[in-house]
Amino acid sequence: MNHFFPDSMLRFTQWSLALTLLAGLTLSSCEDHRIALPGQSIQPTGPKPDFAPTIRPQMQAVIEELQRLNPVPLYQLSTEEARSQPTFKDALNAVLDKNNIAPPKAMVTKSERTIPGANGTPIRVVLYRPDGASATAPVIVYFHGGGWVIGSPEVYEYSTLALAQNTGAIVMSVDYRLAPENKFPTAHEDAYAAYKWVKENAASIGGNAEKVAVAGESAGGNMAITVAMMARDRGLGLPVHILSVFPVANNDLFSPSYNQYANAVPLSRPLVQWFVERYFRTPADGDSPLISLTDVANLSGLPPTTIIGAEIDPLQSEGMALREKLKSVGVQVTYQLYEGVTHEFFGMYAVVPEAAQAQELAAVQLRNAFK
Repeated sequence: MNHFFPDSMLRFTQWSLALTLLAGLTLSSCEDHRIALPGQSIQPTGPKPDFAPTIRPQMQAVIEELQRLNPVPLYQLSTEEARSQPTFKDALNAVLDKNNIAPPKAMVTKSERTIPGANGTPIRVVLYRPDGASATAPVIVYFHGGGWVIGSPEVYEYSTLALAQNTGAIVMSVDYRLAPENKFPTAHEDAYAAYKWVKENAASIGGNAEKVAVAGESAGGNMAITVAMMARDRGLGLPVHILSVFPVANNDLFSPSYNQYANAVPLSRPLVQWFVERYFRTPADGDSPLISLTDVANLSGLPPTTIIGAEIDPLQSEGMALREKLKSVGVQVTYQLYEGVTHEFFGMYAVVPEAAQAQELAAVQLRNAFK
């Protein structure tokens, strides 16, 4: 299996995972035994922010750069203005550039095509096929984050590049329609339509329709779960695995982590309120089973699920609640909370060691599901 990480990062993730399996430790608990990573020399320039007293140095360096690039919070901007602002990926790239670290690369072939979304409306998808992948490779249908309002396959590309190369699967990143132009549940229906298309047309992209997983981050982490629910309820074959990274899982903006990290960066309570005001038709949409997974959704019968959480994240509590809800209905769940990191850390493995750990955990879970 080809791996995506630079050699030193790969040695770390393999070592960390091996120690986990042999000693029964969590990935996060291996912190004191880390070997050097390319980004571990990176240090922040200022004190830890008030909202994140436990933040790790590399994570703080990225957040500092994001705040420099975006001095005005997104929730104070119009939708159009917010979409034009530098992203967390731009902040990561700036940190890499300042420290003379090359951006992540992968041995994949990238292409685009148009497929039918909800009600047959065309939507764009971006395909990442690992070089040397088999003629019937597994497929990961991936949904990006951004509160259903901002974001794109390109913004989250470091995640999809890593998933493709580390699993040997074709990753199809879905450019679902955004709000407020397209209200709830358009994005959810586009996500389901993309999964349905893969199940019915996998051979056309060199994929195996019997080995399809779903994955996503934040709003996309929510849709990875809901697509599996919709497939179950509509008689379509289930995905073999769900990867849900810091997912939206309920409609409670006053959970313990929302209260603790109300003013966090890059995700805060005001920004979530800004998102839902644009995506929901009415506040009642927040009580839909497609949003309130932990309160009203039927999660029984879903495939094995991996949930990755970030400590410094308003969504931390609902990720944990989602784990408990899935376990309560008999779904096999793997959950890992990464300490000292914020929302959006998953694609920052070139700088943030915890992201490298999370990527390896995700890859192991998906590779096992595809066997």
